[in-house]
Formats: sequence, structure tokens, C-alpha cells
Amino acid sequence: MSRIGRQPIPVPSGVKVQIGDGSVTVAGPKGTLERSLLPVVELKQENGALMVLAKDGSKRTNAFRGMTRSLVNNMVIGVTQGFQRKLVVEGVGYRASVSGSTLTLNVGYSNPVEFALPDGVSAKVDRNEIILESIDKELLGQTAARIREVRKPEPYKGKGIRYEDEHIVRKVGKAAGKK
Repeated sequence: MSRIGRQPIPVPSGVKVQIGDGSVTVAGPKGTLERSLLPVVELKQENGALMVLAKDGSKRTNAFRGMTRSLVNNMVIGVTQGFQRKLVVEGVGYRASVSGSTLTLNVGYSNPVEFALPDGVSAKVDRNEIILESIDKELLGQTAARIREVRKPEPYKGKGIRYEDEHIVRKVGKAAGKK
């Protein structure tokens, strides 16, 4: 049973929430986000907080209630603070650079890989770190996953693009196995 769905979502000052017919729009100092709601959940705004209510008591509806609460809470956090994801480029000669909305990756292929960043995601490169920022957590995670897919980290030397907090399990090489 979801206990997350029962918790109220605090709405800080400066954030406007509009609950429409089957959708919610959150506007704040960093931007505006909009999301459609499932028909089995309802959103109510009361005394500076949002509550997610289930229209029936089934397990499935309760799960959707918790998911909706998390998504709307991420929208509120996104328009106030924003989200950040760091990727690390590891390998000899592996580099990344950004110009405008294009990320150029030199990761061992014969030609550099040009990655077009979607609208709403900005990138900075600091030595071997790619720092992605956005107000939309879902878009940010999807973009980071697509960048990581350009050159996934390999298990022998750890070369490739990985998340900052990701641990790569290393394998023993062929020469070490013969002894």
C-alpha cells in the first residue's frame, strides 16, 4: 500500500499551480511544466499544499496515486530549484565539448559524435565531466541515458561514459586468468 500518495506536496511561495480538466500546470521562477493526470486520481489544492486523492480504493489506483504524487512533487521542485545530472567521460583521448545546444563527444570512434540536446536541457563541460541541467526530471534522465548510450562503460578498463555515482564492476582480463 502506497504511503507516498498520502503525503501533501508543499507549494512554496512564488509557485503557481493550475489544476485543469485532467491536467496540472506548475509555474515557478525557473519555468513552467505541464502534465496530464490519469482519470483515476484527483488533485486538490488546500492551504498551501497539494493533495492527491484516489477515486476508488483499489491497489492499482493507490499505486497510481503514489506515482502521481511523485511526478507532481518533481514538477514543483523542478520549477523552484531545477535538477542536475553529472556524467563522467573516462578513457585515454576521450573528450567532450559543448557549443550552443550541441554536445560533441570524442569517445574512440573514427568521427566525433554530435549529440543535439533537446529543448529544456542545458549542458556544461568541466574537463572530463558533463553536467546536465533541466527543470524537467524525466527529460533530464532520458537525455543522460541517451548520452551514456553513445559509449557505455566497458567492464575491463572502465572506458566510456558513466553516471557520476555509477559503479562499474571490473572483470579480470585474459592474461590474469591463465596463472
